[in-house]
Amino acid sequence: MTDGTRPIRVLVVEDDPVAADAHVLYVGRVPGFVTVGKAHTGAAARRILDRTEVDLLLLDLHLPDVHGLQFARSLRAAGHHADVIAVTSARDLAVVREGVSLGVVQYVLKPFTFATLRDRLVRYAEFHAAAGEASGQDEVDRALAVLRAPAPAALPKGLSAPTLERVTGVLRDSADGLTASGVAEAVGISRITARRYLEHLVGAGRAARSPQYGAVGRPELQYRWVRAR
Repeated sequence: MTDGTRPIRVLVVEDDPVAADAHVLYVGRVPGFVTVGKAHTGAAARRILDRTEVDLLLLDLHLPDVHGLQFARSLRAAGHHADVIAVTSARDLAVVREGVSLGVVQYVLKPFTFATLRDRLVRYAEFHAAAGEASGQDEVDRALAVLRAPAPAALPKGLSAPTLERVTGVLRDSADGLTASGVAEAVGISRITARRYLEHLVGAGRAARSPQYGAVGRPELQYRWVRAR
C-alpha cells in the first residue's frame, strides 16, 4: 500500500494484447495492487498518465512506437514520477544500467511466471512503503535490499546446476510427466541420479509426484512439472 489504505496503482504497457491481458490478470492477483490502465503503445500510455494517477508502470521495453527506456526518459522530462518495472526479453546489461537512472526499480525477463512477477511486486510494495528518515547506513541498505531477489539457494551436494537445468527442461516439456527412468534416459544420467534431481524439484515446489502402475507389478513414481498458478 502507498499510504496504508489505498492500493498501488499500476499501468500495464505491453504491445502484445494477449501478454497485456495476462499481466493485468497477474497484477490483480497480488494483494495491494490494482491495474488502472492498459496500453499497447507509448503514445497510449502517455494519454493514460496525463489523466490518471499511476504509482508503477509495468513497462515492455520494445513498444511499436518507442523504446521503453526512451519512453521512461520522456516521462521524467515531463514531470511524471511513477516507478518502472521493465518487462523485456533483452539481456543487455548496458540497458539495465541505463534503466537504473530512469527509475527502473526491477527487471522481469520474458517469459515469466506469475510467481516471478508476484515476488517483484511484493518486494516493490515493501520498498514503496518505507517512509521517514533513516537512522543510518544500515537502514538505507535494508530499504534498497528488499528490491533485490534473493540469491539462489545452494544445491544439495552432488547436484549441479547444468544437469538440474537439463532435468528441468525435460520434465517441463513432458505433457504427461515422466518417471525417473524416463528422465535418466532423456538426460543421459543414471536413474538414481535422476531421482535425486527430481526429488529436489519436488522439495522446491517445482514438481509433483504420483504413483504410476505399470506392467512390472509395482508402482513407479511419476513426476510432472508444476506450472505457476
